[in-house]
Amino acid sequence: MATPTFFQALKKSFTDVPIDTSKDNTILTTDFLEATESLCGLFDIMGSVAFTPVKNDMLGNVKKLRDRQLASPAESSTLQSLVINELKTKKHTAAEGLLWLTRGLDFTAQGLRHNLSHPSEELSVSFRHAYGNTLKPHHSFLIKPIFAAAMSATPYRKDFYAKLDDDPVQGKQEMEKWLGALEERVTILKDFLGTKVAKW
Repeated sequence: MATPTFFQALKKSFTDVPIDTSKDNTILTTDFLEATESLCGLFDIMGSVAFTPVKNDMLGNVKKLRDRQLASPAESSTLQSLVINELKTKKHTAAEGLLWLTRGLDFTAQGLRHNLSHPSEELSVSFRHAYGNTLKPHHSFLIKPIFAAAMSATPYRKDFYAKLDDDPVQGKQEMEKWLGALEERVTILKDFLGTKVAKW
C-alpha cells in the first residue's frame, strides 16, 4: 500500500472547512482550527528549526481562539461570531489572535502560490516575496530577523515537493486544491477583519 501524501494524511484539510454563504460566509471555528493545526505540519516538512517560531506563532494564535471557544462555546461556533461576541465583553485576545493567524496563513498561502506560479523559483525567494506583502509591515525590528532566518532556511524546491508527494503531477494537483481552499478562507477572514464589527 502506498504511503499517503502530505495532503492525503492531513487530519483536516481547508477543503473540508465549510463556508456558510447564506450567513455572510461564516466559517466553523473547530474545523478551521483543526485545518490550521494540520497546515503547521508543512513547516515540519520545511525541515529547519528556523521555522519553529513561525509554527509556534500560528499555534499560539490557535490556542487563543480555542480558549475563547471553550470559555463561551454557544457564542463561538463560527470564527466571526467568536470575535464579535468576545469584543462585546471589551476583550480582544482571541480577535487579535485571529488577526495574526490570518496574516500568518496569508503569508503561507502567498508564498506557496508564488512558488507554484514561478516553476523555476526557489522557496526562499517566494516566501521572502510573501513576507514583504503580509507580515513584514506588522513586525517589529526584533521579530523581522527571526522570520528572515526562516526564509533563508527553506529547503530546495525539488526536495520540498518530493516530500509532499512522490508523484509531482499529483502533488501539484493536490496542492492547488488545498491552496485554493486556504486562499478562499483567508480572503473571507481578511474582509471580515476589515469591518467595523471586528475592530477593537
